[in-house]
Amino acid sequence: MITLIGLGPMGQAMVRVLLENGHGVTVWNRTTARADDVVAAGAVRAATPAEAVAASELVLLSLTDYAAMYDILGKAEDALAGKVIVNLSSDTPEKTREAADWVEARGGQFVAGGVMVPAELVGKAEAYVFYSGPTEVFEKHRETLALIGRPDFLGEDVRLAQLFYQAQLDIFLTSLSVYMHASALVRSAGVPVDKFVPYAKDNFATMSYYLEVAAEQFEKGEHPGDDADVTMMGATADHIVQASRDAGIDVVLPEAVKSHYDRAIAAGHGRSSWTSLFEIIKADRK
Repeated sequence: MITLIGLGPMGQAMVRVLLENGHGVTVWNRTTARADDVVAAGAVRAATPAEAVAASELVLLSLTDYAAMYDILGKAEDALAGKVIVNLSSDTPEKTREAADWVEARGGQFVAGGVMVPAELVGKAEAYVFYSGPTEVFEKHRETLALIGRPDFLGEDVRLAQLFYQAQLDIFLTSLSVYMHASALVRSAGVPVDKFVPYAKDNFATMSYYLEVAAEQFEKGEHPGDDADVTMMGATADHIVQASRDAGIDVVLPEAVKSHYDRAIAAGHGRSSWTSLFEIIKADRK
């Protein structure tokens, strides 16, 4: 038996995958009607969070954030001893560390996770999930967790799953915003946005070309500017801001990008590669 608490689209998708693979699943959700469909499919409805936690050694959480964990499991503290809590909700790495301490102080074990696909892809070949926490605990349940998606275990530092999860979403959300901004720039001239789509697709596909070399330069702290230096790229960033102003569209995003180039130039990186912007972004910058 596995318990799953939180029956939004993601939670419901996970319940269905577990049921389809022969697992008994106990469920609980604050809005009880959300459990109706999965109960009809074979899940067992718990009346309370404490009952849900007591039903299984392995308890999966699919909630809005980690604060919801305290709201719910705070009503089941006496049932947490000996349980493995796998929190698949989204929050910050530091809040993950606090949550792990809270569960462990009540006799449970804690594994953090981050599901890197939308609900409709849970259990499919494209699905993968970041995990971090006690290795022995994770390995004991690896086979079950693999039903949700490929499990990528990042290590015993419980913060790492959320760190990687948020880093991936950083790329995802920013990419969506920049695509919308670029589309608005094209649309400002009365050009149908769908005419821009093939070029945007080519651009996104090409971006991966730069990643490995850039990562090497990030690690070495060396940024030879032979091909595309900060001054040249910064001029382009300024042109994007000006073109956006002329078009009458929002300039917050391109101004943020331009500020990185301006600060890098001010820090003496004008003739260095664009990768030198990493030096003004990273936490241990001088």
